[in-house]
Amino acid sequence: MNSDETSNCSRENPLTNICEKMSTATNLTAHNEEKPYKCDICEKKISTASDLTKHLRTHTGEKPYKCDLCDQAFSQAHYLTVHTRKHNGEKPYKCDFCDKRFSTSSALTKHTRTHTGDKPYKCDICDQAFSQKTNLKKHTRIHTGEKPYKCDICDQSFSQPHTLKTHKRTHTGEIAFKCVICDRAFSQAYNLRRHAMTHTGEKPYKCDICEKGFCTSLDLTRHTMTHTGETPYKCDICDKGFCTSLELTRHTRTHTGVKPYKCDICDQSFSQAHHLTGHTRTHTGEKPYKCDICDQAFSQKTNLNTHKRTHTNIEPYKYVICDLAFSKASN
Repeated sequence: MNSDETSNCSRENPLTNICEKMSTATNLTAHNEEKPYKCDICEKKISTASDLTKHLRTHTGEKPYKCDLCDQAFSQAHYLTVHTRKHNGEKPYKCDFCDKRFSTSSALTKHTRTHTGDKPYKCDICDQAFSQKTNLKKHTRIHTGEKPYKCDICDQSFSQPHTLKTHKRTHTGEIAFKCVICDRAFSQAYNLRRHAMTHTGEKPYKCDICEKGFCTSLDLTRHTMTHTGETPYKCDICDKGFCTSLELTRHTRTHTGVKPYKCDICDQSFSQAHHLTGHTRTHTGEKPYKCDICDQAFSQKTNLNTHKRTHTNIEPYKYVICDLAFSKASN
């Protein structure tokens, strides 16, 4: 190859020009993928001396970068930079679609996928795709059965940390979320949000197929599956399918007999939290469901619905042989 050909080759391949300009040992190491630095503790091989220094802090726990405002410390400078934005409110990363701003580039990337629909994380087992790596990790546990989060009181295990947190409230009796309108209390924020919409009538989640509205995204997801027939959560015992992991958990207890929800007053146990809630009202006398026609109150919503039919004369349960109709399924 003559000198003209060599010159043309350099012009046509920009990587060649970049690499020719790099002369430091660090840059050469990055291109050659050499890892000459080795951790003395875990023997992991590292590309650069600075990366080795950062890695060693995962063993030593050293956090040399300290926040001047709250004294929180960090192992790396960029972690401190991101943390500082919580204090100063800086959000340098802006969405090109909706102008919403974020404090980190990773948060912007995740948000952008809500516009683009990009789901780069795919399950190797069932091909379901996700926009975030953490959601894929959670989903994978459906297939593996992994339940790494264990209750230190009753040894029951869970696949998600928030499920364990909610479960622990059945032991402590903690009711963390209270409605500001009617003072009803809930152990989960999701249930409070859902309840609050019974006051406002808001149903922001609309079905694309039949346009029915729902209070929460989870309710919409469940409903959509009635159109698609999808039941991704399968019982390992009887192979019955369910729309959500919560429904599968409840069903599994019909096989195992597990009743994790225990009454503090009479020690009776229940397989589902709402059954315990209903039972507790037999002790407390609480009747939160009130008829808007005659003001009669009930401890269970189903009893209120049945009562309302005495005003409307609706009899939704019809016998297929003789056309007799009833207000209760038990009749």
